[in-house]
Amino acid sequence: MNTAPQWAAIATGFDGWLALPPAGRGPGLLLWQEIFGVNAHIRAVAAQYALDGFVVLAPDVFWRQQPRVDLGYVGADRERALALMQAHGAAETTADIAAAVAALRARPEVAGGMASLGYCMGGRLAYLTAAGGGVDAAVAYYGGGIQGQLDRAAAIACPLQFHHAGLDDHIPPAAVDAVRAAFTGKPAEFHRYAGAQHGFNCWARASYHAPSAALAHGRTLAFLAAHLRWG
Repeated sequence: MNTAPQWAAIATGFDGWLALPPAGRGPGLLLWQEIFGVNAHIRAVAAQYALDGFVVLAPDVFWRQQPRVDLGYVGADRERALALMQAHGAAETTADIAAAVAALRARPEVAGGMASLGYCMGGRLAYLTAAGGGVDAAVAYYGGGIQGQLDRAAAIACPLQFHHAGLDDHIPPAAVDAVRAAFTGKPAEFHRYAGAQHGFNCWARASYHAPSAALAHGRTLAFLAAHLRWG
């Protein structure tokens, strides 16, 4: 069996970046990209969580428009990323989430539970994955647009964890407050990082904030360890 990280089929024409843990088996983790594609940073995050013991699959969200897009964070790359996000429809999102959940769950390396985790746009996709009922837990880092889809919150039964930057110029405090209010009485954790900006987890971005990223990663691992079946 080839255990090196590689592209793996999700559906016809639709791939995801697969990273396996050293043990070869573990809980499944759907890793949802930012708008910049399954780029070098997302592939590195997949490797990070694979070393933590997860079978990680990072779906190529923009596969219909530009397969395996790999973009940077400024200039023309950023403009291209924004255009790809704006052209991605809700029906496509729902279909791709269902396909990705099914593909990861069917992999023989997955032993135990499954979770979804994502950053920015991917945070919203992790939330929507939870709303679809296909995972046992979900983690959203600075999930953009969740406040506009709170009608889906009632469908979520699994535990969620939210990470927000205290200095986020993309997600205002009112949006965070709205999400928090929608999860009153539900098994949800909210963490705010006072000195951090949007994108604080990404070491390839100017907004990277190492103390917040380290703290958030530790909290994420503790959350997943508590809420997933292992083996």
